[in-house]
Parts: sequence; structure tokens; C-alpha cells
Amino acid sequence: MLKFISFGSGSSGNCYMLMTPTDGLLIDIGVGIRGLKKDFRDYGLSMVQVHHVLVTHDHADHIKSVGSFSKDYRVPVYATEKVHEGMMKNYCVQQKVPAEFKRVIEKGQPIQVGEFLVTPFAVPHDSSDNVGYMVEAEGVTFCIITDAGCVTDEMKSYISRANYLVIEANHDEEMLVNGPYPKFLKDRILSNTGHLSNRSCGLALVENMTERLRYVWLCHLSEENNHPELARKTVESVLRDFGIIVGVDVKMEVLKRNSPTGIYELV
Repeated sequence: MLKFISFGSGSSGNCYMLMTPTDGLLIDIGVGIRGLKKDFRDYGLSMVQVHHVLVTHDHADHIKSVGSFSKDYRVPVYATEKVHEGMMKNYCVQQKVPAEFKRVIEKGQPIQVGEFLVTPFAVPHDSSDNVGYMVEAEGVTFCIITDAGCVTDEMKSYISRANYLVIEANHDEEMLVNGPYPKFLKDRILSNTGHLSNRSCGLALVENMTERLRYVWLCHLSEENNHPELARKTVESVLRDFGIIVGVDVKMEVLKRNSPTGIYELV
């Protein structure tokens, strides 16, 4: 059985795990290693269960501990060439990925990573490069889209295939526009290479979800321009306007910014 846990989802650090009974991978490690070790212990997990690391992009809140984790546990790190280059140049990351554990992937090209069939796809964001991932294992299709400025046709095709989906609902547009951020930062977030708003997230679901979609997790909420209840209510409202009822047609939860979710069984 495939299982999923989020260890953190937000600007302070992002890290997600998928695991089968005999294999495991992390998607991004933007949280501290010490805290991650504690979370593993609290949930009866072991670091040696992690055999692979996937990286979405090279911003610090997604890669802070990738290099040290790879070095300490001798785990390969999969990312596009541009993301690998960005990680090497990022001054916020002291420990770099050792060359022997660097694995280069290409967008749109499926790759077998242990027991997981992984397909990276392009996601627009103002980083060196950025990908979402479709991961297939144990008869389940899992998709993650984070740090997305807009939803492209390619992204839509992956949403439509998912049984389980992690998707960004970063900000409430009114809170952002009326908030304290300087104009340049507001413009960046609202741009097509910034972040998805709650409403944009809801519309992406309405336009592309199918009967295959069982569960949605909203991720990467802004601490300053959003809050969990607002994100949930906004997305629920958009879905309801189109006749989709959360809890009946699809399940939905908001991932915590700074703490683990607990382990979900994906069946």
C-alpha cells in the first residue's frame, strides 16, 4: 500500500514523503534535518526507509537540507540539470549534493525510481527551473504541484490523471493586494511565474478533476496572505459553484505549514 505524509508545507520549509512497504522517497527537503529526524521517530519511521529524493526547484525552502541528507544517508537526488545547477549556486545551502548522488531527469520523460514510476513536468515559477511530479506506484497515481504561477495545459493533463493531488493554494488575492508587502513582491506573487491563489487553485480543480480524483491536499499557504480556513472555504466555494461537493465528490484537507500531517494510506 502506498502511503503519504507531509512534514511541512510553506515558506518556512517543504518536505513530503511517499512510501511503499519496501521503498520510500522524499519530495523536497526544505526543513531542518534535526526536526525531520524527530518527526520520523514520532511516526515510527526510519531515515533508512528513504531511498530517493526528488527536488521540484532550487529555492531554499525546498532544498535547505537536500545536500546534507544525501551525504549523510547516501541517497541519490533527482532533479533537472538547471535545478542541480541552481542548488550548487544557492548560498543559503551550505552542504551541496555530492556529485556521486546527482541524478539528472528531464521534463516529460518518465523514469523508474525504485518502485516508483516518476514523470516530471514543467511548472512556471521564478526559479532556475521548476517541476511538478506524477508518481505512480501500487496502482495509485499521485501528483504534486507547488510554487506555480499559473496552470498550463500540460499541468492540466496531469491533474486529470491523478487519484491523489497536492496543489498550491498560496494566497488570498484580497489579503495580498491590501497587505503590507511592497509592490514589487505583490507583483511577483501575482505574476504567471509567482504563486497560485486560492481561487485559481479552485478553478484548476473544477476544470480538470475527474472521477478518478479521490483526495486533494492544499499546500504552500502563505503565512501573511492566507490562512487554512480561508483557503479551504474559498476552494470549497469554487467547487460548489460548479456542483462539486467536498466530502461527497472528493475529499480535501489543508496541509500544515510547520508540522507533520500524519500518515495517509493511498488506496
